[in-house]
Amino acid sequence: MILSRTDIRALDRLIVIAGPTAAGKTALALDLAEQVDGEVINADALQLYRGMDIGTAKLPVDQRRGIPHHLFDILEITETATVASYQVQARTLVTEILARGRTPILVGGSGLYLQSVVDELEFPGTDPLVRSRLEAELESEGARALHRRLTTLDPVAAANIEPLNGRKVVRALEVLEVTGRPFSAYMPVRGPFRYRARWFCVDRDTVELDQRIDTRVHHMVEEGLLEEVAELDRRGLRRGVTASRALGYQQMLDVIDGNLTVEEAVAATIAGTRRYVRRQRSWFRRDQRQIWLDAAAPDLLDQVLRASRD
Repeated sequence: MILSRTDIRALDRLIVIAGPTAAGKTALALDLAEQVDGEVINADALQLYRGMDIGTAKLPVDQRRGIPHHLFDILEITETATVASYQVQARTLVTEILARGRTPILVGGSGLYLQSVVDELEFPGTDPLVRSRLEAELESEGARALHRRLTTLDPVAAANIEPLNGRKVVRALEVLEVTGRPFSAYMPVRGPFRYRARWFCVDRDTVELDQRIDTRVHHMVEEGLLEEVAELDRRGLRRGVTASRALGYQQMLDVIDGNLTVEEAVAATIAGTRRYVRRQRSWFRRDQRQIWLDAAAPDLLDQVLRASRD
């Protein structure tokens, strides 16, 4: 049974609301926050950026029901989002919110960002010269060749990285060269969650979710996604390593450049989002500690409240 306003009390733990794009995480987080005296912490890498509003489905301030929201609009589009920086900021917020006697609710679909808060996850340094050299080798030799090299040097890391994921292979080789320790030594340790966290993944039937993605992308275009991207382009979007590659934004840049029509960009964005959803599901399902729920269930909030109070 959903609590009345007079029964609201904080949970003294972190609640994580995760799951694939368009599943309904935001609505659930708002409903939950009203029930448990909560504050929302963003865990969507792209919603960290100022001005990336329509294309990330960022909830407008006037629709946040007066609930405090954190880690939105903290980066310029030319800056590079890093999990290491996010980890420090998010953990600080979780600690502060708990100290205020309220419930922190971590919400998003960026798996590594979520995991960086609740698991023991260490981020080694980087070396621009080493990274540049390895990226040049990636370009000339290909991802599979570098992955074979990683298999010899760090078989544990290689077994956990897809052979065609050149970016991650390069990072693993860089870490090994810069720190002298294998990349696998920095992989997350999965034990009990920090902050007594409960991690919920909400999902929907694939056909239903595909339709929601289709509707969402068309709505974004109607709301002015092309105009948003054009304005961000004037502010340096193409210089942003993270921001410029975002789904929807990359396609609308192609429209601006005359490489795609709007209709083609919409179709490409929908197709790309569906592929991204498959990757999200695969990533989340590797962790057996998470509680999976049907986002379409009429008693979804009640299920979350019961599991959170156990």
